[in-house]
Amino acid sequence: MKKLVCSIFLIPMAFLLLSSCGGNVKTAGQTSDADTLKPFKLGVGVNVSHWLSQSEQRGEARAQLITKKDFDSIAAMGFDHVRLPIDEEQMYDEALNREEDAFKLLHNALEWALEDGLNVIVDLHIVRSHHFNNENENANTLFQDSVAQNRLVAIWMDLQKDLKSYPNDRVAYEILNEAVAPHHEDWNLLLNKVVMNIRKEEPTRTLLIGSNLWQTVQTFDSLRVPANDKNLILSFHFYSPDMITHYRAPWTSMKDYDGPVTYPGRPIVDTTTVYKKYPKLASALRERNVEWNKNKMEQDMQPAIAKAKSLGLQLYCGEFGAYPKYIDKELRMRWYKDMISIFRENNIANAHWCYKGDFPVVDANGSANELPAMLTAK
Repeated sequence: MKKLVCSIFLIPMAFLLLSSCGGNVKTAGQTSDADTLKPFKLGVGVNVSHWLSQSEQRGEARAQLITKKDFDSIAAMGFDHVRLPIDEEQMYDEALNREEDAFKLLHNALEWALEDGLNVIVDLHIVRSHHFNNENENANTLFQDSVAQNRLVAIWMDLQKDLKSYPNDRVAYEILNEAVAPHHEDWNLLLNKVVMNIRKEEPTRTLLIGSNLWQTVQTFDSLRVPANDKNLILSFHFYSPDMITHYRAPWTSMKDYDGPVTYPGRPIVDTTTVYKKYPKLASALRERNVEWNKNKMEQDMQPAIAKAKSLGLQLYCGEFGAYPKYIDKELRMRWYKDMISIFRENNIANAHWCYKGDFPVVDANGSANELPAMLTAK
């Protein structure tokens, strides 16, 4: 949710592939031949965000931000997996040398999760050449620069040196969070290139892929899924309607709207008064003020549901949630109830955004708020 300044360091591909040293993986993460036969399963999880991603914390402050007790707590709340976002700038310097402290924390997280019975999705969230929330479209060079694309491949080749030693049925990889390419095929070409390179070493590792433009359901028809690959999970993100899920969120274009909203129904009831009071936002408010309810949200998800069904692949909502700071709690809970119902009725695995941070499932003291029991109820 935070914004970073994106840049790319231009260096030859041969150097990229040789510059990183491999790390040691603990014995508990070793695989056996039997692991390749077990499916990677997802139910209800949570994103462990703002730690190895979207955070300025380093050193001991970062190490103490998430510890084993957090993974113990996540498991105790009833979640069965974590999605673990990591950023290039935390894991590597600009010459693609490893930041060993960050790799140690990554391995700690994997070991803690496995010990607690949690599966893990390692999600490459932000790279120097691509940030999903970059307001300057020219700063995202990934889809115009072949060196940046080779660098993305090189990052996965290096991560794979360590991650491939973890069991196939416990650890999966997400290629890139919320791709924002100028054209859908730009993302398709790069996605398939990265998958092809990972498959050279790991033909059965589960990989998560999503569509262009923030993994929205509206672009799923344009996602070109690697052919004849059943070790894939299709992933989408869902934050609609944003007038409810991001009400007064300070990083959004609608942050200045502090008038009344409701759900289900049209978010704004008294449109005449509201549009006069917020003339600069009136156009955006009109566009967003359509009927929202469970049926509408489920219908919006149909492109993703249909694609997964047609390919015989699992469908996963890797991010959803509602910013809790300003919105009425009862209204917010009505939205969550509908989302959870849609997931269960359509067999959609999911991970709430997030554990700690802007959409937390814990209170300031670390104890579970009302969400975990609601999200994980059988």
